[in-house]
Amino acid sequence: MEPRRRPWRFWKFVGLLLAARWCGAAELLAVGTEFSKVFEQSTDGEVRGLGVDIVNTLAARAGDTVRFQIFPWPRAQAMVREGRADLLVGPYNTPERRFQFAFLDQPFYRDRMVFFARRGAAPPWQGDYGALKGRRIAVLRGWRYGASFEQARAALNLDDVGQLENGAGMLARGRVELLAANERNARPILEALHLDAALVALEPPIGIQDGYLAFSNRPQLESTWLKYNRLFNQMVQSGELAKLAAKYGVTIPARP
Repeated sequence: MEPRRRPWRFWKFVGLLLAARWCGAAELLAVGTEFSKVFEQSTDGEVRGLGVDIVNTLAARAGDTVRFQIFPWPRAQAMVREGRADLLVGPYNTPERRFQFAFLDQPFYRDRMVFFARRGAAPPWQGDYGALKGRRIAVLRGWRYGASFEQARAALNLDDVGQLENGAGMLARGRVELLAANERNARPILEALHLDAALVALEPPIGIQDGYLAFSNRPQLESTWLKYNRLFNQMVQSGELAKLAAKYGVTIPARP
């Protein structure tokens, strides 16, 4: 009996796998949480935003493929930290996280961190955390707000919330006196909840935070990090990042 011939599609598939292996191509899993304009899911389930465009561009130039998934922020961080995902989209670069992730050299967006309060009922805030002693403040679980806030964190009366919508609702109902958040994420949510007139951002800001792409620290990803870091530096230097950010209305750090 003549041996059964494999269909041509099978050999084409095998050839593609071998070519990908030979060329060093990889399939990456990029994860994050709902960050307005940076990493968000549309009603049809598509993940999109500035971070998605950047990662897709870098992956195409590296010859890789990438999948995107959205999770609660603590879970997304844990997945990359534990090596169950390859890339974290959007974390702020903190001393603690620098031990957990391999950050690219340059950030891709900039946030203003602020306190929101009920209009006409704002506690005194001039940048002195001592004036907030005893005030109930809602903060997002897993978020970092900058060096000055983190230094004062232990002395503040904080309520951890899982979603920004929950914190906004608590503030509107008077269960907390302040909500700490970034303006980029908060503004569209307050508008969707019809709270944009009732809740106001206080000045001065808590601080300025820059968001990055960060790889898992797994040794086998070191060459991938080097490649993506080089490609992203080229995007920044060429002005390509600025053009992509303008498309989404996202602020980026000024180039030195």
